[in-house]
Parts: sequence; structure tokens; C-alpha cells
Amino acid sequence: MFFLFAGIFTDYLWYESVNYTAVFSGVVVTQILLFAVGALLMVGIVGGNMLMAYRMRPMFGPGMFGGASGADRYRMALDPHRKLIFLIGVAVLGLFSGSSFSGQWKTWLEFINATPFGETDPQFKMDISFFMFTYPFIRMVLNFLFVAVVLSALLAAIVHYLYGGFRLQSPGVHASRGARAHLSVLLGIFVLLKAIAYWVDRYGLVFSDRGFRHGASYTDVNAVLPAKSILAIIALICAVLFFAGVVRSGGMLPGVGFGLLVLSAILIGGVYPALVEQFQVKPNQQGKEQEYIKRNIDATRKAYGVNDAEVIDYTAQGDPTKVNVTADSSISGVRLLDPSLVAKTYQQKQRIRGYYDFHEPLDVDRYPDANGTMRDTVVAVRELTGPPAEQNNWINRHLVYTHGNGFVAAPGNEVDSEGLPNFDAKDMPVTGALVDRTKLKESRIYFGEAPGSTEYVVVGGTGQQKQELDYPESGGTGQKNTTYDGKGGVPVGSFLNRMLYAAKYGEINLLLSGDVNANSKILYERNPQARIAKVAPFLSLDDNPYPAIVGGRVVWIADAYTTSNAYPYSQSKSLEAMTRDTITDPRLVVPQPRDQINYMRNSVKAMVDAYDGTVSLYAWDEKDPILQTWRKAFPGVIKPQTEMSTELRQHLRYPEALFKVQRDVLSQYHIADPNAFYSGQDFWNVPNDPSSGERDIKQPPYYLSVKMPKTDAPSFSLTTTFVPRQGPNLAAFMAVDATPGDDYGKLRILRMPSNTTIPGPGQVQNNFQNKFSGELNLLGLGQAKVRYGNLLTLPFADGLVYVEPVYVEIAAASGQEPYPILRRVLVAYGSKVGSADTLKGALEQVFGNGTQAAPQQETQPGEAKPEEAQSTTALAQAIDEAQKAYDKAQAALRANPPNWTDYGNAQKELQAALSKLKGTEATPSPAPTPSPSSSGSPAPSATPSATPVPSATPTPTPNP
Repeated sequence: MFFLFAGIFTDYLWYESVNYTAVFSGVVVTQILLFAVGALLMVGIVGGNMLMAYRMRPMFGPGMFGGASGADRYRMALDPHRKLIFLIGVAVLGLFSGSSFSGQWKTWLEFINATPFGETDPQFKMDISFFMFTYPFIRMVLNFLFVAVVLSALLAAIVHYLYGGFRLQSPGVHASRGARAHLSVLLGIFVLLKAIAYWVDRYGLVFSDRGFRHGASYTDVNAVLPAKSILAIIALICAVLFFAGVVRSGGMLPGVGFGLLVLSAILIGGVYPALVEQFQVKPNQQGKEQEYIKRNIDATRKAYGVNDAEVIDYTAQGDPTKVNVTADSSISGVRLLDPSLVAKTYQQKQRIRGYYDFHEPLDVDRYPDANGTMRDTVVAVRELTGPPAEQNNWINRHLVYTHGNGFVAAPGNEVDSEGLPNFDAKDMPVTGALVDRTKLKESRIYFGEAPGSTEYVVVGGTGQQKQELDYPESGGTGQKNTTYDGKGGVPVGSFLNRMLYAAKYGEINLLLSGDVNANSKILYERNPQARIAKVAPFLSLDDNPYPAIVGGRVVWIADAYTTSNAYPYSQSKSLEAMTRDTITDPRLVVPQPRDQINYMRNSVKAMVDAYDGTVSLYAWDEKDPILQTWRKAFPGVIKPQTEMSTELRQHLRYPEALFKVQRDVLSQYHIADPNAFYSGQDFWNVPNDPSSGERDIKQPPYYLSVKMPKTDAPSFSLTTTFVPRQGPNLAAFMAVDATPGDDYGKLRILRMPSNTTIPGPGQVQNNFQNKFSGELNLLGLGQAKVRYGNLLTLPFADGLVYVEPVYVEIAAASGQEPYPILRRVLVAYGSKVGSADTLKGALEQVFGNGTQAAPQQETQPGEAKPEEAQSTTALAQAIDEAQKAYDKAQAALRANPPNWTDYGNAQKELQAALSKLKGTEATPSPAPTPSPSSSGSPAPSATPSATPVPSATPTPTPNP
């Protein structure tokens, strides 16, 4: 009992520390009331019927039907203890029924606080709120009553049997008048409830999965619906027949009622709808189901918030020669850093110590540059994983290694001379231009996503002596310590609180340690998702919160959703299946309250302070009826959107999980015509991720700045592509404006022409690898491994441009983990492709650099061309340069640590030399590697064709 009290009271202390006691009290009080109501009702109904059966026992004793029976032995054994057995039995029954009923607290609160949708369903013309809030509550009550009546009938029959109310004797059952009347009433009540259930089930047809799509189908409306109404009437008549057994002896009327009920349920409820489905619907399904498919399309588009998606026909046939690529920031500023790949680079360059880490994948946010222009930025926070293994004791784990430190960020569209992220927020303590522009003052991370955040820590209790590790000092020997002074946490200065938490965590050191004193606080539930889930248990959460600098502090921003599986006619889908792709973390911190959904809104934006753990919830979709319902249930818990600061609003973005759900829905429901929907010829798929190398794993959506057609400027967006169900070519491109503003949440779909083949992501990836296999193999020499970054698709100049960064990952010396370095940027536009060390260089290969090549001098027939006369000398010189460049690259790799600057420069010299080799061939012959672009620039290949190369020339290795 003490441990139960400790668990409940420490929960209250936690809610008090985050100022959300209204949630704790609201949930607990509701659960207690429902527990009491459920337990009392069940005990009253079942226990009352058992007492009634006992009092109706025959006056002449158990042997009134003649002879002793086995029941007499059981009665004689149980009768002396009947009161104790009865009390224990009803107590256990009350405990289980009360617990089950209290677990339905969400259904109850939604029912009593229901908010109308202002929309009606097409079949029953009832407000959507009836199906979302009222219908589930009615079903809950009916299920409870069914259980209560069934248990009452069973237990009452046992009592009647034990005390002689009836005997199982040949020929048949002999029952007293009281027993017969009692059981007849209970069976009549059961059948009466069945009649009510039949009537209520009519409304449940809007969730039927019998037809072509979810929702009431032709068979449901024309066969099942009238059948349910008829069955309700028949069940009502049967209930009257059972009640008649009270005043008329014999079992004929109840028997007739039971037989009629079973027969009608089989024939009317089962056979008749099956015949209609088989002989009317299936031979003409498209015509019969057309109206109901249309209902499903309209409801599904509304329920998932895609009914206003704009579909734009897009030819994607631009002319690269008419594009001034340098004047268009929408393409020249595209993000090159792949958040999934450069996480290892961040770790190697900014982890500082082995007990720090960055959560993978990294996040993409927006921050202003020196000119005030918003730039896509790859961000992360340096979190603490725990003390080193050799120092992993209770004091270090819970009192010393308490927090991470630092915000790390780099512009997404640039790297330094070594191909590494060009950090503008880095190191410990954190420094950089971004830090100055955002005025970051507090960079300690006490609340975060690292595994260490699942552990509790005790902070702020050492008085003047600071013992919490803040960060290691430069030089590698000392450390800077600190003491937590934030407002978060539960005080554990009192003996009672220390004892309660010692019981909660089973840790006696919380009582005995001298480092835990009057100033100490305990921090737990430190993962931002776990904190939000605890203060808002009625919301579903996105599994990817992201850090941002707001008000000079690091905060976690998370998206929260209102979801339901009770929107009439909407298609029900698995939330986990719709959101699974290459970046989805299967180890979700917070289990979703429901997986099957058919309604979803991003109704709440949540913020968690990384230093003091403050949780703030802001209403985002304030028109959402489900959100309005919960705001009635918990007044003041969710703040209005107007209280959100301007700085916080700048970092909000369209949520990934909602976008993944919407793209899954729009892969089919972009079609509004029911006949075209039925044929399914224009259904799309989300393509597999071409850069992952894995099958059946969807390509994730990407945050990047995109300029859509008919828009004036690029906007920070979330983008994805679609391919046809049959075929790898591109079917459509979709983007949503992710920046808060007038167009926030606007879904735009660029639909490709069906009579023209536009290459899809997989085809572009294959084209890149085929055309540049030679130079990419050179990048993968020795222990190097080529890693392909995110393949980005952007609408550009009436066409589509693909951009893909290519990284080289090399295992360094001294056991250092390999990390990727950006070495190439691949670009494709129509039939033109380019490869260069920089995005600008690759774009110029595809689009040109604005200059025209000088005309070549013509030669007379028979006259030797100048380049042929000099070919021998030029060839020897080019071979020599290739040899020297290769030697430089190998020397840079052998250095400890590797000299990446020299390696990069040597790679450039090697490519230039190989290109020169290609150009000095006296007699052209087919090269093993095709030209990288259609603009005429030569392709560097592994070995020049028709030209002998010394053994020192690098031999290409297979591309990983």
C-alpha cells in the first residue's frame, strides 16, 4: 500500500512541478468517479440478483423435487461461509468492473464535453459529433450492461441451483416458480438490450468495411440497415415473450422467443445481406457502389485535411539553355547536408567527449544569416549519454553527469574547404556567428532525447560546492562544474519526499547520500515527448521533436495531434504504416494511443524548455472540434495561439507525421471521380528511397526551400514525390508550405503528364551511378566508402531538377569511427546531368555559366591539326600529373590523422589530370564511362581509353 501511495503522490508532485495539476486532478477524479460508478453498478446489479435468487429459494428446502443431488453437497459446504464468499466475490467483481470502467475516462470526457462539428453525415443526416463522441459512449454503456446482465443470469442460476430453485432431472429441467420468473426477467432484459443494440448498430454502419471502401456500402444501406431495424423490432417482441414467462408457467413462450430471435438473426441479419452482395452488387459493383465511393472520397479528404489540396498540371519540360541559374536563389541555395548522414560528422567533429552524442537523424530548421536572409540550417544539441563505463556509479550517474551542453548548427547549403559542415554554432561553451545573432545565453540540456534522459538526476543540492559536470575545459585535463538553478524539478529536501522517491526508484542512496540536501531537486521524465504525453494524455505525438533557440534558450518544439477512428465514411488506416520510412525511429519513446485512425489534425504545438523542463501547449488548429472538446474538459491547459511569441512562431514548421499521412492518403484520394477511383489506374505510390539501398522502404519527405509555380519566392517547405503504381517514372511532386503564414499548410501537387515519361527518383539515381561510375569509384578507393545523400527533387524553370550530394566515408586511424565528407554534388535536369565538387559547378555543367565557347579554328583537308601535333607531349605531361596527384592523395590518407585538405586538393588535381588525359587522345575510341553531361564537358574516367597508363594510375574499385 505504501508503494502504491508513493507512486500516486510522486505523480502529483511531478504535475505540481510543471504547473499541470489540473490535468492530474481532472484525470484522477474522473477515474475515481467512473470506478465508483462502475463498481457500484456492477455490484448492485449482480449482487442484487444473487441476493434475490437466495431469498426466492423454495420454502420446502432443496429436496422439494425429491431425492438428494450433487448440489446439496456443494450447498452444505458453502452455506456456512456464504456471507464471506459473497462479500469477497462482489469485491473482486467491483474491482475489475470499476477498473475497466475507469479506463474509459476519455470516452466519458469526450461525451460530456462534445463539440458539434457543424457537418452532417450523408446517410443519417446527424452531426459528425454524434459518431465521434456520443456513439462510442452508448456502445460503452451497452457493453457494460450486457456484461452485468449475463453475469447476473449465470450467478443467479447457480444460486437457484444450489438452494433448490431448479433441478436438472430427467425428463428436463424442474424449476420453482420464483426461479423461472427471475431468470425469465433477466433473459428478457438481455433481449431488450439486444433490441437497443440492433437499433444503435444502424449508426455503426458508417464505419463498415464490407464494401469497396470504408463506410456504409450499397449492401449496408439497402440490406443491412433495414435488417437491423427489423431485428430490433423482433428482439423487442422476443423480450415481451420472455417477460410473459413471469406470469405464465411453462417454457413455451420463452422458447418461441429464443427460436425466433436466432432464426431471424441468421436469415435477416446474415443470409439476406449476403445474397444482396453476391447477386446484386458484385456483378455491378462499380455502378452500385458509385454513390458510396463518392461519400468515402469526400469524407476521407475532409478527415485528413487534404480536401483543399491543389492539383496543378505540370509538363516538367523546361529548357536549360534559357535559365539564368546564378540569379535564382531557389536552386543555388538548396540544402546539401543530409541530416541522416552528417550526424556521424557532427559526432566526430563536435562530440568533444565520448559521453556526449547527437540524436540521429539531425533536424532542419531556419535561421537568419548575416544579411537577415532565412537559411535552411541543420541543427542538433549535444546531449549526455551517461558517465564513462569505468566511472558508472550511482553518484556519477545521478549527481555528476546530469546534463548535456551546447547547440550545434551549420548552414545546409555550404561546406568548408574539407567538405565538412561549416559550423556557425559549435564547441563548448558554445560559440559562433549564429550564437551571437540569436543571443543564446543558456545552452545546458537537462531535458532531451538521449537515452540518458530516461534516468532521474538529483541537482542543485550542493550549496556553494558545484559538482555537476558542465563541460570539459580546453587542454583535456580539467572540467568546469555547475549547479542547477532552474525552476524545474521536484524538491527532495524533506525526509518524506526523499523516502517517497527512494520507494519509487528502489534506491536507498536517495535517503542516505549527504549530497542530497535541503536545496536538492529531482528531475525525471526528462524526454520532451514523455513530458508532453504526460501533461496531455489525450493527444498523439510526432516522434521527432526538434531543438530551436527561442528567447536565448534552447527549447524542444514538438507537434501534437488529435486523432480518431470514428469519422463516418472516412478510410481507416494504420498510423504506423503510413509514417514508416527510412528516417522513422522504430523505438518510439511515446506509444501512440491509437494506431488505426481515420481522422487527424495538427491541433497543438508544444514546447519544452531544455534547461528547466517547462512544458507549454499552444492551440494551433483552434477550429478542430476534438481540440475544443478537450479544452472544455481541461480549461486553461492549452494556451491560445495568440500567446505564442513571434520568435517561437518563426521556428514552427509543418509536421512530418501529418505530411506522411496526407501523402499516403493523396496517393489515391487525389482522384475525386468515383469511377476513376474504382478503376485505380491513376493511383500512385511513394517511391522507395533510392539512396538507402534497401527495398520496400519509402523515401522520406524532405524539408527544403522550394519555389513552386505561381509563387513569387522560395518558401521553406516539406516535399515528396510520387511514382505510378506500375512503373518507376515520376507521377507527381507534392509540397506543403511549412512556414507559418497565409499559405501555411497549403498542399500543392504538380501532376506530370501521362503521355510523357519523366524520370523518377530511382531512374535518376541509376543514371547518376551509370554516368559517373568512374569518378565515384575513384572516390571509393581503398577503405573509402561512397555514401549517397538525400536525393532532392525541386520544380525549377518549368522543369524538375534533381540534386544529390555524394559523401566519402573513410575509417580514420586510432580506432576513430568513419564519418562522411561531402565530395561531389550531382545534378540532373531533363536529359542533362552534371557532377562537380560544388553545387555551383554542377549547375553550370547542366545549365551553362552564361558564356559561350570561342569558335574553333577550321583546318584544310590534309592539314595536321595543332592539337594532334602536340598530342604526344601533352599526353606524357597529363600522365605525369595524374601520377603525382594520386601519390598526394595516398599520402594524405596515410597521415595520422588524415589530412583532408590535402586529400581534397589532390582529388581535384587528379580529376583535372584525368580530364586532360581524355582530351589528349590522338585517336578517339569508346570510353568506358559516358560523358557526365550533355553540355559537352568531358568526363573524367578511371583510365583513359586507348592510352596506356602507368601502374600508379588509380584502379577503380567497385562502388559500394
